[in-house]
Amino acid sequence: MLSYGFFLDLAIILLSTKLFGLLTRKFQMPQVVGALLAGLILGPTFLNILEETTFINQMAELGVIMLMFAAGMETDIHELKKTGKASFVIAIFGVAIPLIGGFLATAVFSDSLGNMTQAELLQNIFIGIILTATSVSITVETLREMGKLKSPAGTAILGAAVIDDILGIIILTIVISFKDTSVNIGSILFRIALFFVFAIVSGFVLNKAFDYMSRRYGRKRRIPIYGFVLCLLMSYIAEHYFGIADITGAYLAGIVISNLGMNYYVAEKVEVTSYMLLSPIFFASIGIKTALDSLDSRILIFSLVLLLVAVFSKVLGCGFGARIMGYKKQEALRIGVGMVSRGEVALIVADKGASVGLVSNELFAPVIIVVIVTTLITPILLKIVFAGPKEDSLQAT
Repeated sequence: MLSYGFFLDLAIILLSTKLFGLLTRKFQMPQVVGALLAGLILGPTFLNILEETTFINQMAELGVIMLMFAAGMETDIHELKKTGKASFVIAIFGVAIPLIGGFLATAVFSDSLGNMTQAELLQNIFIGIILTATSVSITVETLREMGKLKSPAGTAILGAAVIDDILGIIILTIVISFKDTSVNIGSILFRIALFFVFAIVSGFVLNKAFDYMSRRYGRKRRIPIYGFVLCLLMSYIAEHYFGIADITGAYLAGIVISNLGMNYYVAEKVEVTSYMLLSPIFFASIGIKTALDSLDSRILIFSLVLLLVAVFSKVLGCGFGARIMGYKKQEALRIGVGMVSRGEVALIVADKGASVGLVSNELFAPVIIVVIVTTLITPILLKIVFAGPKEDSLQAT
């Protein structure tokens, strides 16, 4: 017999995430923090009103896909070309340093640095992958508020954030593939290369098809529906046929749409569905999964260490990359600080890894703490570093 309890679960999740989101916004905090807190407080850790169900997990997975699809549509390829080599170099160091830092911090914490099993190796690398993520949305809102979005630092941040998320997703795909011990590295890399060839070819064809439809039909509701269908198909093909993380397919589908004249219309319609239903479920599900009852002094110390690694690895890594590309010290510092926020991107990566057993329940809570704190402190740090003396910076090529 069909149970209708999921109606009540949905009502509680949507209402609580919105109310907590409004509350956190009153304190100048991102609403995503409120959604996380809603899941945490109503979940098993505190009130035990909500719990993980197959329905919530599946809806949360759809929420992840929608978020990555939206992120792809927000990717400005033309802006990326402007910053070009500078953004790529900044992103390389912005991925490498946090990856190494997260790996070492987790290995030392788990006492596996000298002799680790394959499972421990993958978990240690995975924590590093989470730290490579950058959620540029918080930074963009702060820079826009200060009128600095089109500054040399703001442009570099936008370009580097896109590239380092792509690199992080590729590394995540490789690590997830290693969970299957029967698959060798050559096969993994071949499948990844094959998928990107498929994505480029099909993306070119589909872009032309969508461009034709958008010019012929204009602002018709069928265009966003076709776009969402593309997102779902690319996610399915990536996971089912290539063994690549489904979020990669969704992100690339978004990039296909991003180059259309109608991309803002498609993004607008997708955002309504995501905002009203799927995103709140995803963020609440992360809070529900987070078990704070396991937090002891040892875990709290690790959370603090991981937080420090998360902040300084981005500031130093991206800042160093910016200096290499000719940016002055102040601009390099601004770029590094602008990349600190992990936000929803790190949550997506963490959730994907947890779903395949790459991270233990014990280490999931510190990761969520790092995401929340970095998301909260980035606007504060940005306002501090942009209040410093102005310096001319070499224009990146």
